[in-house]
Amino acid sequence: MILLVVTLVLWSSGFLLVIRLRRRGGNGSTGNSAAVNVIIPARNEEHNLPTLLRSLASQRVKPLEIIVVDDGSTDRTAEIARQLGATVIASQPLPDGWRGKTWACHQGASVASGGLLLFLDADTWLDPDGLARILAGYTGGALSVGPHHVVRKPYENLSLFFNVNMNVGTVPQGLFGQMLLVDRESYRRVGGHESVKGRILENFWLAGQFRAARIPIRSERGRGALAFRMYPDGLPTLIAGWTKGFASGAGQTPRGILLVVVAWMIGLMLAPFGWLITGDGLKWGAMYLLCAAQIAWISRLTGTFRFYTALLYPVPLIFFFAVFARSAMRSGKTVAWKGREIRAD
Repeated sequence: MILLVVTLVLWSSGFLLVIRLRRRGGNGSTGNSAAVNVIIPARNEEHNLPTLLRSLASQRVKPLEIIVVDDGSTDRTAEIARQLGATVIASQPLPDGWRGKTWACHQGASVASGGLLLFLDADTWLDPDGLARILAGYTGGALSVGPHHVVRKPYENLSLFFNVNMNVGTVPQGLFGQMLLVDRESYRRVGGHESVKGRILENFWLAGQFRAARIPIRSERGRGALAFRMYPDGLPTLIAGWTKGFASGAGQTPRGILLVVVAWMIGLMLAPFGWLITGDGLKWGAMYLLCAAQIAWISRLTGTFRFYTALLYPVPLIFFFAVFARSAMRSGKTVAWKGREIRAD
């Protein structure tokens, strides 16, 4: 009975995460949308770029310019970007100490002419009128919107707990890696991407630079504004993608939120274990269903995860623990990503 009560208390901590995810910032001014430069770092993104560029072209609010920085692609990235109306910059050779993405963002920002810089990953896309919604929420400094995670293949549901952790660890005062809107002066004051040139998870470290400079930063969920699909090329890519820096990213999560997440996950694991240990299917089965219902609610806030993922939640949860441990063990070691050997954060 004591174990059941403990599990119930730990499970209830998940509602603190719901409150955090449901926070929304106040509306700002839409400002001068014509002053927005979109900067897209792209390396071998011929399959993703059309979706993003077409979504930008269909926006009611149009950016001043769309800049695609071709980071040494070996496919048709540059050709497709030009065909769809983007300005293409061929990245200069990667200098020592830089990551490909930070170097591409730095070069894109250096040629942008607008007063606002909008950095977007190539695997994201804007929902109808998404750019107007993002600009309406901008109040100065740095704004980051976490893309709504679109799931299409069964294995992609394994990203559930990674995605939830990424969101609760970032909203409302962190930066997501997939999107950043910042005014040029604030970007210049923190040294831009050059100040985090050697980082894989540059968003975490860039957030620290903004805080140190006392520049306001804010983040929120992107449902209805921005979406993405993570690692559509198969399970090995998904594992490699989350391995390359997730443990380091978790270390940047606010301590209080990290403790709540750990408590919640322990409660989730106790539900099936309690059922197996005691054999009391009535009480522990009810507890398990409470956990599954809560996960279904939280997952809908962050993505289009399938209903059966919540019912079978121990599978993605165990997967999360395994990949997280792999990420921690490989921290500081060389990993392969997009044809380059990089040192994991």
